Amino acid sequence: MPEDGQYYGKHGEPRKYDPNFKGPIQNRGCTDIVCCILFAICIVGYIAVGILAWSQGDPRKVIYPTDSMGQFCGQAGTPLENKRLLFYFNIMKCASPMVLLEFQCPTTQLCVEQCPEKFMTLLKAYTNRNDFDYYKKFCKEGVTNSMGVPKILELGLCPAILIPSKPFTRRCFPALGQKGGVITVGNNSHFEDENGKIRDAKDLVDGVKNASVVIEARQVAMKIFEDYTQSWYWILIGLVIATVLSLLFLILLRFLAGIMVWVMIVLVILVIAYGIFHCYMEYAALEGEPGADVTLQELGFQTDFLVYLQIRQTWLAFMIILAILEVIILLLLIFLRKRILIAIALIKEASRAIGHVMCSLFYPLFTFLLLVVVIAYWAVTAVFLSTSNEPVYKVFNESVCIYSRATCDPANYSTSPMKQQCRDSECLFAFYGGETIYHKYLIGLQFYNVFLFFWCANFVTALGQMTLAGAFASYYWAAVKPDDIPTFPVFSALGRSLRYHTGTLAFGSFILSVIQIIRVLLEYLDHKLKGAHNKFTKFLLCCLKCCFWCLEKCIKFLNRNAYIMVAIYGKNFCTSAKNAFFLLMRNFIRVAVLDKVTDFLLFLGKLLVVGLVGVFAFFFFSGRVKAFENTAPNLHYYWVPILTVVIGSYLIAHGFFSVYAMCVDTLFLCFCEDLEQNDGSAARPYYMSSSLREILLKNASAAQLEDHGTHFSGQKIQEEASA
Repeated sequence: MPEDGQYYGKHGEPRKYDPNFKGPIQNRGCTDIVCCILFAICIVGYIAVGILAWSQGDPRKVIYPTDSMGQFCGQAGTPLENKRLLFYFNIMKCASPMVLLEFQCPTTQLCVEQCPEKFMTLLKAYTNRNDFDYYKKFCKEGVTNSMGVPKILELGLCPAILIPSKPFTRRCFPALGQKGGVITVGNNSHFEDENGKIRDAKDLVDGVKNASVVIEARQVAMKIFEDYTQSWYWILIGLVIATVLSLLFLILLRFLAGIMVWVMIVLVILVIAYGIFHCYMEYAALEGEPGADVTLQELGFQTDFLVYLQIRQTWLAFMIILAILEVIILLLLIFLRKRILIAIALIKEASRAIGHVMCSLFYPLFTFLLLVVVIAYWAVTAVFLSTSNEPVYKVFNESVCIYSRATCDPANYSTSPMKQQCRDSECLFAFYGGETIYHKYLIGLQFYNVFLFFWCANFVTALGQMTLAGAFASYYWAAVKPDDIPTFPVFSALGRSLRYHTGTLAFGSFILSVIQIIRVLLEYLDHKLKGAHNKFTKFLLCCLKCCFWCLEKCIKFLNRNAYIMVAIYGKNFCTSAKNAFFLLMRNFIRVAVLDKVTDFLLFLGKLLVVGLVGVFAFFFFSGRVKAFENTAPNLHYYWVPILTVVIGSYLIAHGFFSVYAMCVDTLFLCFCEDLEQNDGSAARPYYMSSSLREILLKNASAAQLEDHGTHFSGQKIQEEASA
């Protein structure tokens, strides 16, 4: 018909019938060789960056506190091994605004075994031998009983005053408290400073606040870390349960696809409905409770996240979110009820394919291990790069000094001209940095590390997709199943992918990585320009982030289908992507109403696994069930293991269900190719099963007769449906 030629000209020519085509082509050549070479060079460069970072970096800088001489407190095998805590000579100097700019308190910092436990001035301690011996624990080396107080203070060997302190994140901070609304330190509301002046304890607050500018966040991190140490084995049990549930669900899906899909739909609806009910009960229980009606905006950010669960608005928000999700799922099920039957047929066919290629269910474990290696290499390299700076020392002083904040050398500072002109100045450790070529290009190396992380992670994911596509395509195009299926289809497909198509995998993953790194840069710009940009800039950044998010999704979809075509025909990336795109466009209705409905059903399966494991984790870790009260660990935040189990369960379920999704997508493209190349006759028989052909062609005849733009005429479709 004339319409057919016009359509083909617009969306490419369908592949012609080839009597010698028996599935994934074995005799193929290497594709995208230039990209393969470029990828290999970049990997070698990545290894070189890692070696350079490991030779220059020192992770101890983020583990141990650093004193004024750049030494690590508590480091094993050093004289400071038993001195794990960092002590500030004058914590009140930390109230300087410069602390917020330089992240370093302008006072001597010393590694000590314990924090001071009582008030004491150097002047008074010097008169008592026992007190002075105790005082010297918080002084530099070289202090003797024969030295006078003025000499000790002039040389900066001891603090002028000791204040009762408590260790916090391995640093000594004044033991501030509150009694009758008055701030106290060491149970006293006043203290005597180095000049004999009586001062209020509240004068210490600003110094503590600035000295702990990042301490509050670290406190939360430490509590979260403690929760992990207390609950890690229970988290592993939860993840094992998620793995067993996912495998059990897929095995049942293999034999009871129709029943399991409907059971899955009903259970998802019931789990979300229970979530709505539970949120309502919590919301109602807080009615009339003191402080429960405070809004989230009024409460602001709190480090104790349990506070949010004591507010009615939190549970109301949860309830609304779950209700919206429930309504969306119900509406989709109502409008797609007929398409679900067709999707079930495709899932049944996928179940048969997976039944003949059972090792495909365990391939995600291989992908997971490769991703763990990629993530671990990136994380270790990032840590070593960020700690490969050298200690920088600067001049800190109280009076006016022309060398203030200038770089200095602590080894000979006492005899330097800087010290002679600024008698009260000190050369203290400021931060980690450097002026060498390596340090100047350190940000570039970090950027390279992030980009190669994206590239390698996407490459591993692409390898998994092409391998599974090759295995399932071998099943589909087997004339006699399972006799014509290769003995080890997954290993055969993996070998073909690595031997012939490493360059193609690198090409597709490179395109995706460029888009992802652009998204990272946009987020970085948005973070840097917060509070400084106008509304137009806000709007522009928002539009750019939205556009690149959509572009990333489109590229992922196109790459996925391109890898399937590469696995079947062995062409390069651009040719395969073009052929896949035109094939999907020629079967647009099927893509819209069938493939995506199947993806939706598989998503409900993931949601079911996550929901069941999440509900179990909630009742276990929160102690809501009496049977678990004595078994569950005592935690600061019980949401930490719950959230970890939920996220981990989703990743596990996604890994296993991705096999089904890849199988469905591969079979769908093979079905479209089969439909274009063959006509169901004895000379050109279809490779699809009779049940799949019957359901899909009946669906096509109903949908495509309404759309004049499809490449099949209504007459041909009806002939195929009746064949």
